[in-house]
Amino acid sequence: MGQRLTANFTLEELTKTRFNLDNTPNATQVQNLQTLCEKVLQPLRDAVGPVNVTSGYRSKDVNTLVHGARNSDHLYGYAADLQSPDGNHKKIYDWLKTHAMFTQLIWEFGGDANPQWVHVSYNPKDLKREILRARNVGKRVTYSRLQP
Repeated sequence: MGQRLTANFTLEELTKTRFNLDNTPNATQVQNLQTLCEKVLQPLRDAVGPVNVTSGYRSKDVNTLVHGARNSDHLYGYAADLQSPDGNHKKIYDWLKTHAMFTQLIWEFGGDANPQWVHVSYNPKDLKREILRARNVGKRVTYSRLQP
């Protein structure tokens, strides 16, 4: 079962990886994950129902393998990528945009009706509520700023 961070989220699910690499966060990163769960993920879960964390904390090696940004909030335990078990990821995005404080909220790929997944980060020292959309343009990922 693993160490419980909140009623519905465990450290194990926030650190799982498909790679056979050590992905163990340090004490500060665990505290950041706990704060992310308390301030964002658990309120989201309470409002919309079950939420799948597809990526939470990432060690430097894991982040490199998934082509994450060099300064990704995942490296610090500030971020999670989320999907809804029913495939309606837009409801996650909409709830977070309307009800949550966050550092960044990203509509990740997908079409205009539904993102492929939703990225949210929570750094208590930088709650700028930046909202972005990620798209593939050729072989590059581009980000455009969306209205709050």
